[in-house]
Amino acid sequence: MPTSEDYKGQIPAWCPGCGNYNILSTIKQALVELGIEPWEVLVVSGIGQAGKLPHYIKCHTFNGLHGRTLPVATAAKLANHSLNIIAVAGDGDCYGEGGNHFLHAIRRNPNISLFVHNNQVYGLTKGQASPTTAEGTNTTIQPYGVLQEPMNPLSMAISQNCSFVARGFAGDQEHLKELMKAAIMHKGFALLDILQPCVTFNKINTFKWYRDRVYELGDDYDPFNQVKAFEKSLEWGDKIPNGIFYKHEREIYEERVPAIQEKPLVKQKFSIEEVKHEIEKFY
Repeated sequence: MPTSEDYKGQIPAWCPGCGNYNILSTIKQALVELGIEPWEVLVVSGIGQAGKLPHYIKCHTFNGLHGRTLPVATAAKLANHSLNIIAVAGDGDCYGEGGNHFLHAIRRNPNISLFVHNNQVYGLTKGQASPTTAEGTNTTIQPYGVLQEPMNPLSMAISQNCSFVARGFAGDQEHLKELMKAAIMHKGFALLDILQPCVTFNKINTFKWYRDRVYELGDDYDPFNQVKAFEKSLEWGDKIPNGIFYKHEREIYEERVPAIQEKPLVKQKFSIEEVKHEIEKFY
């Protein structure tokens, strides 16, 4: 059985008190409790403070371009179905630069998990507004306040029939761990939006601010009702619900691509002779 020590990577360079530390340790705990070995995991990221996470965990990792987390994660899953693939991204990285990829990953439904570190700012590039920053918030480059309404990623995902939509809080690691385990075990594209305080640039949405507001969806909540899930995703303010908002079983992308239905690319034989005659046309 794996241990957290097996997943120990480099020493993190995040700001002291950053919510990313909780997310990192919780991912390790979730993988250990699921009995998944480091060699069975691929963690993919883009750019940002969240994008540093692959450096701080020992497993297969890929640190790519800004907003391009999901294309790499999807390609890796198509190539090797046996890998447990976790895409990590920030709210700017995923919902801003990567917004188009986010939408189409929902459509394709690859069997991967997406953990979004949602701190409502661009933490790496010094605190400017992200797509989830509240309207009117003053930031380092928006001194008169953010002019746009914030994006609601959960509502968007549910409206597009995403097969798994959940939200957790970095300050409640036990609940977050269970959500991570559920997302990893889910067959299909799983979105887990994580409310993660940025102690340096976001002085509004602090750990205390969230603790005073977040609550868990109860046992009487039905995550298979899309309309009710959408309505619940709109709740934000004095009360903020966390948990699994929506689940919907759909055929995964890997099972729909004819060329890899029998076996993934990693197990298919490759011979240059089969395409050599085409390559020679360019000589």
